[in-house]
Amino acid sequence: MTAEGSERPPRDLLVQAVEGMARPLLVLDVDWRVSYVNPAGARLLGRTVGGLVGRHAWTEFPEAAGGPFQELYERVRATGVAGSVEEWFEPLASWFRVDAFRTDAGVVVTYDDVTERRALEEERTAALAAREAAAAAAERAGQHLVLIADVGQTLAGLADLDDAVQRFAELLVPLLADWCVVTVFDRGTRRDIGRAHRDPALRAAVHRYADLRAAANTETAPVPRIMRDPAPVVLPELTPQSLAAMVADPASLAALEPLQPTAAAVYPLVAGSELIGAVSLVNGPDRGAHTEEELRTAGIVSRRAALALDNARLAAAGREVAERLQRSLLSPPVQPDSLELVVRYRAATRGVPIGGDWYDAFLQPDGDTVLVIGDVMGHDVEAAAAMGQVRSLVRGIAFDRCEQPAGVLERVDAAIAGLAVPTLATALVCRVEQDRDDRRRGLRRLRWSSAGHPDPVLVGPDGAVSELGAPVGPPLGVGWDGRRVDGEVVLVPGSTLVLFTDGLFERRGVPLDDGRARLLDVLAGSSGRPLPEVCDELLARLVGAGAEDDVAVLAVRAHPEDRPAP
Repeated sequence: MTAEGSERPPRDLLVQAVEGMARPLLVLDVDWRVSYVNPAGARLLGRTVGGLVGRHAWTEFPEAAGGPFQELYERVRATGVAGSVEEWFEPLASWFRVDAFRTDAGVVVTYDDVTERRALEEERTAALAAREAAAAAAERAGQHLVLIADVGQTLAGLADLDDAVQRFAELLVPLLADWCVVTVFDRGTRRDIGRAHRDPALRAAVHRYADLRAAANTETAPVPRIMRDPAPVVLPELTPQSLAAMVADPASLAALEPLQPTAAAVYPLVAGSELIGAVSLVNGPDRGAHTEEELRTAGIVSRRAALALDNARLAAAGREVAERLQRSLLSPPVQPDSLELVVRYRAATRGVPIGGDWYDAFLQPDGDTVLVIGDVMGHDVEAAAAMGQVRSLVRGIAFDRCEQPAGVLERVDAAIAGLAVPTLATALVCRVEQDRDDRRRGLRRLRWSSAGHPDPVLVGPDGAVSELGAPVGPPLGVGWDGRRVDGEVVLVPGSTLVLFTDGLFERRGVPLDDGRARLLDVLAGSSGRPLPEVCDELLARLVGAGAEDDVAVLAVRAHPEDRPAP
């Protein structure tokens, strides 16, 4: 290019400039012959200028014919649009970047050896890939460590065995497998109860297969093999033939189809020396066989989970014992004529439905009704055992002596001290009595005495609520040998007496007076409502879904007499 009005440089000057260029250049004429090549271009190609000029490009360099270089030259000639390509040239064992553009003289080609640059780029790419792979491996290792910690920590807080098994299955997917089934052996019965899949759309398929698996497995299937020999079974490849050998039932094989199992690893769950279950980790076709890292982690978490699940199993057994003890100690109350009794119990410890609170109601030989509500310190099986002893003492003494409540508590004080019962408890003993004069008037009389227990509440037929206050003595078990005092009030027909333990109204961070006020507010106006409904509302509004302490409620409603006494 020249400035406007200036003369073009002489041709020999242009030739000298091109020949002196450090960048290789050649020109291909219409017949694809080399019409010109500069010295740099000849040197790079390992030729001489005289040895290249006039030569046919594809005859001289047949390796370039039909490849990206020829495609570039033909496209530039046909379209007039400049282009470039970067390609490996085998005869020179080098990478070349080629740029081409069309002129009147032919297709002008410039080219550079970029082998060294490509090598550096490949090294950088490889280094970056290595760093990414190392980072991914470190992240996976971290995830595996978190899983190992989570298995022990999460399962340790679950008392229900089935919940713990399901949670275990969910923890393993998708880190160790596409889907899994966790088996539990319980009293000779196999249950496949833990089920999870990484794809929510396929979870129903896992359930369908797991429901059928136990009955369909042959002796060669992994879980039956583990039952004979508690050792891991790793199957890096599952074929239709191997699946058919392990699953005898056509329906089970059909249930497996949408899950597409291609690899499996099954680990025993052993606690101590006892096989309590197995965990089956299964992959689909995209994931393939389990890696060594996954298998190693699976072995660790299986051992940890086995201990946690065994604890959950023992807790379930303890819960069953507790339930039986609960039924034996908190039996249904008596239902005397014209008195309606309703009881409720709520344990504080979730999953263990028993504690230190109790209620009792029974008839004395003279026909009067004794009501008892009490609270032994604690809310576990030990507290329940102590409660059983105190309850039995109160029940036996009250039935045998037919004394007033204060006298009963005094004798219980002496019995606990004399028998060295290691417990501390509050208790409220009430006696609903009726002499001949009260019977003639259709009235009843309530006497009560408290050993450190919250005062009962009386709801009149008109819905008016009052707290029944009387001198309160110390709790049972403190070694006190003083006198106790009774309170007394008339129970008119239609009135409701409510006894309860402190778990009904005491809340952490809430003043006791506020809790009692809320209790009285719930009971206000309850006289016309069914007694079971009143008790349920007390628990629903005051306790809710989770009790901070054990709660026992004993409610008594005095109905009118059927007929006056003679």
